[in-house]
Amino acid sequence: MATVPDWVRVRALTPAESDGIRRIRAVVARHRLHTVCQEAVCPNAAECWASGTATFMILGDVCTRACRFCAVATGDPGGRVDAQEPERLAAAVAELRLRYVVLTSVDRDDLEDGGASVYAASVARIKAATAARVEVLLPDFRADPGAIDAILASEADVLAHNLEMVASLTSRLRDRRASYDQSLRVLEAFHAGAAGRRIKSGVMVGLGETDEELVGAFRDLRAVGVDTLTIGQYLQPTPAAVPVARYVAPEGFEALAEQARELGFRAVVSGPLVRSSFHAAEAFEEGCA
Repeated sequence: MATVPDWVRVRALTPAESDGIRRIRAVVARHRLHTVCQEAVCPNAAECWASGTATFMILGDVCTRACRFCAVATGDPGGRVDAQEPERLAAAVAELRLRYVVLTSVDRDDLEDGGASVYAASVARIKAATAARVEVLLPDFRADPGAIDAILASEADVLAHNLEMVASLTSRLRDRRASYDQSLRVLEAFHAGAAGRRIKSGVMVGLGETDEELVGAFRDLRAVGVDTLTIGQYLQPTPAAVPVARYVAPEGFEALAEQARELGFRAVVSGPLVRSSFHAAEAFEEGCA
């Protein structure tokens, strides 16, 4: 197992950041919501929350899939959907005065539309109650055209779906219902119907890939219309998850970002602690410049 280097260690929180996190957690708990910041053990929660950005996990906290790199609980939600969740979500966003919201979810293969209608309702409620921009970080919906159309009909500002990893690792590390090609098809469908909106994806490094394979994945993403890319270090979230194969130094992330920019991405966020929603608002603004 690779030794953890200093550049992936998260700094200690300041007293002000700790107070801010406690306040946000209290609001999230009162509205009975989930955040990826907590569920997925994200190292950037304090920085994102302090900047007015938060990532909410809708559709519950139990995923129907079992990818080997993820910390989210796996099980069968039994088709249950909380019809009031979009309203509570909008209320929390308004109370926290967030300027940029990322909505994501567990995979809900137990639902006919994979939860797309709940995404659409959540975006609509947030837009009606606040001035926040909304990015949706979506599952693949099994590439169902109806689910994709429901997302395209929403007012989401950014449509995102993570490729996660290079093609050679996908079948070994992702759930059998996911695939590299399916992810690309979904992103291509979003691009085709986005009407100029941003299309975003992300990949992790340190799972056993080579830099050459990563650049190949970048090319594949550009070919289907992705214009915003995140590149981050995989960090083993639990002892049961697949171990880290390698740690990439900060200069390695800079080199990958430069190669991605040369391929034509409008915005690239790359670094050891980067996650899908890290600097999401800044990436949106950069790409619009």
